[in-house]
Amino acid sequence: MTQRPQPDDRFRIRTLRRWYAVSWVVLGLCPPLVSVLDETGTARFWWSSALLAVIALCWAVVVALPGNRVLRPYTFLAVLALGLGGLAWARGDGAALFIVSLPHFWLLAGNPRNAIALSGAAAAATVAGITVHRDGDPDLLTGNIVFTLIGYTAGVLLGLGVARIVEQSDERARRLSVELENAQRRLLDAHRLQGATEERERLAREIHDTLAQGFASIIVLAEAARASLDTDPGRAAQQLLSIENTARDNFAEARVLVGSAPQGGLAPGSVSGTLRRTLDRFTEDTGLIVTAELPEVECDQPTRIALLRCAQESLANVRKHAAATTVDVVLALDAYGVELEITDDGRGFVVEDSRGFGLNGMRKRLAELGGELTVTSSVGDGTRVLAVIPVNGRV
Repeated sequence: MTQRPQPDDRFRIRTLRRWYAVSWVVLGLCPPLVSVLDETGTARFWWSSALLAVIALCWAVVVALPGNRVLRPYTFLAVLALGLGGLAWARGDGAALFIVSLPHFWLLAGNPRNAIALSGAAAAATVAGITVHRDGDPDLLTGNIVFTLIGYTAGVLLGLGVARIVEQSDERARRLSVELENAQRRLLDAHRLQGATEERERLAREIHDTLAQGFASIIVLAEAARASLDTDPGRAAQQLLSIENTARDNFAEARVLVGSAPQGGLAPGSVSGTLRRTLDRFTEDTGLIVTAELPEVECDQPTRIALLRCAQESLANVRKHAAATTVDVVLALDAYGVELEITDDGRGFVVEDSRGFGLNGMRKRLAELGGELTVTSSVGDGTRVLAVIPVNGRV
């Protein structure tokens, strides 16, 4: 896996190369040109000027057209090595220009092996050019050869050190990239698992609040109808009709859960009308006394569904556990939002000891809408369930 330079890294690399290019022109190419200006017209002047012009032109083409197929960086490095040798032959020196030009080989050669080989070829060409030159001071010529060899050796050591540092940095960057990808993959798996878990919880809550409650009602009604067949056929017929209606409702809810019917499970309408129909069915099935205050309240479909599910769960608990005789239901809209309060006069229970799925499901359903559920009860004193959901910007 190759670690690509980031935009900031590429900007810094380009900046460094520009600064080096300026330094190379000022400290490398200009001094030889200036030194031969007083020899205008001589062969040394023309040779030096021509070689410097070729090196500069070749470098300019490589920099301006880095992707061209005619003049690649290796071609420039070869021209540079030959040019360094030619200038050393024409001028009798060349160590300074060679040392200033060394970074080109490490920047453009592509890898340390090629950089060492090409810069070695340039060092050899420079030394050969100085050796062939006949007009200079022998001590000066020897000094240039020594400095060329020292510069080459130092350049190799420094280049290998920098290459090692860069390699280690790239390796760390690759490891960090792999660790980041692994962390992202684990995070994605965790999110996927969390999503699946939340979806299972949602389906479990929907099944509990709809199908399970419906089947529980069917069982209770069926037992009552069987007991009334001989003593009260009319009552038994009414209970059978309730079983049929409940089964139809369960079938509709099942179609919603499997996705073959529109989401929501409820026909559009007011929340008070929906609650009224639910209470009428409850009264018809149980025979309990139900008093209700259900004014018209404006709310959206999710709020209406949440209030209905809370009412269904509370009424189911009254039927199964409360042994109540009366149930009071109050729907109201106040400064905090829409409130649904359901109170019964049953046996009550200890709220802290309750571990039922229904209460937790109601709390989670209301929490998804920013609301909350409050349950107040004690043994022998009945139960009060209060659901509050913010509506129309109320907090």
